[in-house]
Amino acid sequence: MRWVYVIVGVLLLLAGAVWTLQGLNVLGGSAMSGVTLWAIVGPVVVVVGLILLINGVRKFRT
Repeated sequence: MRWVYVIVGVLLLLAGAVWTLQGLNVLGGSAMSGVTLWAIVGPVVVVVGLILLINGVRKFRT
C-alpha cells in the first residue's frame, strides 16, 4: 500500500505543478492557460501530493 501513496503523491505533485504553471500563464497552449482557478487549484494539489508522498516514504522506512 505504501507504494501507492508514493506513486499517487508524485503524480499529484507533477499535475499540480503543471496546473499552477498553466494558471499563471507560464505554460501556454491550453484552455487552462491564464485561468486563475488553476493557479489556485494547482498548489492545493501539490500540497496533497506532498502529504501522500511523505506518508508513503515514512511508512516505507518503518
